[in-house]
Amino acid sequence: MDSPGVPDRRNGDQLCNQPPPLVAYNLYLIDTTLVAAIEREQAAWADAQLRELGEFLGTEDAQRWGFEANENEPVLHTHDRFGNRRDEVVFHPSWHHLMRTSVEHRIHSLPWVEPRQGAHVARAALLMLAAQNELGHTCPISMTFSAVAALRADPELARQWEPRILTAIYDPRFLPATEKRGILVGMGMTERQGGSDVRANTTRAQRLSDSTDSQTYLITGHKWFCSAPMCDAFLILAQAPKGLSCFLLPRWTPSGERNRLHFHRLKRKLGNRSNASSEVEFSAAWARLIGEEGRGIQTIMNMVQCTRLDCVVAAAALMRQSVVQAIHHARHRKAFGRLLIDQPLMRNVLADLALESEAATLLMVRLARAFDLSHADRRERGFARIATAVAKYWLCKRAPSQVGEALECLGGNGYVEESILPRLYREAPLYSIWEGSGNVICLDILRVIAKEPDSLDAILHEIRLGSGAERRLTAYLSRVESDLGRLAQPRGRPGIQTSEAEARRLAEKLAVALEASLLVRYGSSAATDAFCSSRLEGNYGHTFGTLPTEVDTQSLVSAVSSSLPL
Repeated sequence: MDSPGVPDRRNGDQLCNQPPPLVAYNLYLIDTTLVAAIEREQAAWADAQLRELGEFLGTEDAQRWGFEANENEPVLHTHDRFGNRRDEVVFHPSWHHLMRTSVEHRIHSLPWVEPRQGAHVARAALLMLAAQNELGHTCPISMTFSAVAALRADPELARQWEPRILTAIYDPRFLPATEKRGILVGMGMTERQGGSDVRANTTRAQRLSDSTDSQTYLITGHKWFCSAPMCDAFLILAQAPKGLSCFLLPRWTPSGERNRLHFHRLKRKLGNRSNASSEVEFSAAWARLIGEEGRGIQTIMNMVQCTRLDCVVAAAALMRQSVVQAIHHARHRKAFGRLLIDQPLMRNVLADLALESEAATLLMVRLARAFDLSHADRRERGFARIATAVAKYWLCKRAPSQVGEALECLGGNGYVEESILPRLYREAPLYSIWEGSGNVICLDILRVIAKEPDSLDAILHEIRLGSGAERRLTAYLSRVESDLGRLAQPRGRPGIQTSEAEARRLAEKLAVALEASLLVRYGSSAATDAFCSSRLEGNYGHTFGTLPTEVDTQSLVSAVSSSLPL
C-alpha cells in the first residue's frame, strides 16, 4: 500500500517541480543538536537504540501508520449486542503498531528500569523521535511513564503494579491486569464544572467499610476528560472525608469483575485524533487510595510534573519536524527560476524556524537532565520544579506559530492532508492546554517563586552560566532581575506579589533567557548570535523571517539541510 504523500511512479508519472517524498531517512542522525546533546549528557549508552528507532521512524511503513491511525479514529463500544455494558475502545491496527513500537523501546519506562545517568535524557530523545512521526499514541505512553512517579507514594501499591507497567511488552487485550503481560495507565482529573480548578471536583470517595484494607474506596461521580480510556487503570482525583485525594482505579476489580466505570462518549477533538479521550461516569467503582487522604493534589503532581516534561518534548518534536519538512521542500522546489532555499527571504524564514527549533531542543534536553539529577541534587530539584513550568509554557506557545509558518513554506502542498503538516498543525495547540493551560502554568510559576525561592535561584544560576560569555545575555538578565525585584513582596519577604497580570511576561523572559544561555554554551556561533540579536536585543519583527540582515542565515539553514537525504 502506498504511503500518503508518496507519488505513484509505476505509471510513469513525471512530476514537475515537486519535491520527492521525505522517506528512508534517520530522524535521529539528521538532528545534530540532539546527537550532540546525547553525548554531552552522558546518555551515549542509548545511542544504538536511538539510531535504530530513528531509522525505523523514517521508513514508509512507520509514516503510513501515523496517517492511518489518524484517518481511522478510535470507536467506543458502550454495549454488546445483548445490551450488556462493554465499555471498550477499538483502534485501527496501525495504532497498535505505533504503541508496540514505543513500548518495546521502553519510552513508557526507561528511567524506571534503567536508573542510570542520562536515562531521562535518553528517554526524552526517544519520545521526541516517536512524537515527530505520530503524537497521538504518545499520550498513553506518557501517562504510563508518569504514573509510576505517583504510584511510588505507596510502596506496596507500586510493588503490585510496577512489574506489569514496566515490561517492554504491549498487550492490548481487554483482561484483568493480573492476566496481562503489560499494562497501561491513564488519568482523569478534570470535571465539567471545574476544569483546571480541580479543587472544585464533586466526585466522591467513600471508604469501603466491610474491607480489611483501609485504603479501599468506592468512587461515585464523573470525569469530563478521561485520557486514554483503553488503559488498564487510571489515576483519578476524588473528594474523600479528609479532602481531595488520589486513587488508582482499575478497569477490573481484584475479584476479577469489570469495575463500575462507564464511558459515555469519546471527545471529537481538533487534533490528537488517533488517541481516545473520553467522558466517564463512576458508579461505586472500586479504587485504591494512593498516598495520604486529603493530599491528592500533592500526590498526583508527581505524575503531572512528568507529563509536563513530555509536553515540552512534544512541542520540541513538533517544531523540529515542521522545520525539517519546510527545508526539505525548499531544497527541491523552484520559484522564479531559483530553488526556494537559495532565495534570501525564504532563507530568512527557514533560518528563523531552525533557530527556534534548536533552542527548543536544547531547553528540552536541559530539563530532562534536571530530572536525571534532581533525586540527588537540591539545586537540580529546584531547577526542575520551576523550569518545567517555564519550558512548558513557552515551547507550547511557540509550537503552533512555528508549525503554521512551516506549513506556509510549502504553500498549498502543506495545506492538503497528504502532507503531515496539517496533522502537526492540529496537534500543536494541545500541549499548551494539556496538564495546565498557559495561565495555570504561569500562576504556578508565581507560586513556586513565592513558596520555593530556591527554585528561582536555581534557574537564575543556570542562566548566569552563559551570561558571562555574552554581553547581550548579561544585559537581558539584568532586566529580568530588575523585574523580579520590582515584583518582590514588601518588607523583604521572599516571593512575588499577586501581580498575576504580569505572570506571562515573566515566564516568557525567563524562558528566553534560559534558551539564550543554553545556546551560548552549546549552540553554534551563528545560532547564538542570531538568537541574542533577535530575541534579546529586539532586532526582530513580530513574525518568523524577520531576522536582522547581518545574521548568517546560510549557516543556520545548512545545519539542517546538509543532513537531509537528497
